[in-house]
Amino acid sequence: MKTVLIVAAFAVAGVYLLGVGLLVLLQRRFIFLPDRTRPELAATGIPGAREVSVRTRDGLDLLAWFVPPADETHPVVLYLHGNAGNIGNRALRMEALNRFGWGVLLLEYRGFGGNIGIVGEDGLNTDALAGYAAIRAMGVSANHILLWGESLGTGVAVRLATEVDVGAVMLEAPYTSIMAIGQKRFPFVPVSWLLRDRFDLIGRIARVRAPVLVMAGGQDNIVPPAMSRAVFAAAQGKKVLWLAQDAGHNDLVAAGALDVARAFVAENWAVTP
Repeated sequence: MKTVLIVAAFAVAGVYLLGVGLLVLLQRRFIFLPDRTRPELAATGIPGAREVSVRTRDGLDLLAWFVPPADETHPVVLYLHGNAGNIGNRALRMEALNRFGWGVLLLEYRGFGGNIGIVGEDGLNTDALAGYAAIRAMGVSANHILLWGESLGTGVAVRLATEVDVGAVMLEAPYTSIMAIGQKRFPFVPVSWLLRDRFDLIGRIARVRAPVLVMAGGQDNIVPPAMSRAVFAAAQGKKVLWLAQDAGHNDLVAAGALDVARAFVAENWAVTP
């Protein structure tokens, strides 16, 4: 009997270690779900939009779509999307934000939307920096640039906002960290030891000097609303929390997030010389 128990224990341990090993090897497949096909801007029919190439400091040329602001008094949004799909899935948002008079640079990450490159936290940060630099190269002042982070992109937006000056930061369904989400989903795995891409939003948000809008869904089963509230609590300076009680993770726009963002910018975006 003792021998049987020992063999069973070794078998269970072996299965556990195999499972953990697979999670380690495949962890980025759990985090990033890119659509690697190149989207076609012409299919969107967005008036005034054009395709641009954004050069990163490590030598990649990234696809991006740009639509200019109504005039120089309006801001330009650097839109940093979530972990799945590609920028083609965000075309309607781009068009809606442009109807406010705002310009939008809808940036595609490396490894997404026909772009080459390996997806990862540092790579996405490099891409975001390149997108910001591209807008600045258009002659847009730093305080005219607004960051919109969507889901995974909220971590990218917050990290960028600690490294450069921006006019405001809008966070749609922000999480505290990918490590915290991983620990919640895989409670029996030592995620804190094994995770490569941590996206430690909660550890950076206090260093953001620009006004911050946090938008969350009360029924979000991907990013718990408690995480978004924790991000809001940790933010310093001007900040606004909007909680759509009946919304989930993917329907904040349908619940009114774009109009909330417009009102937030009108009230909190102070353009200085």
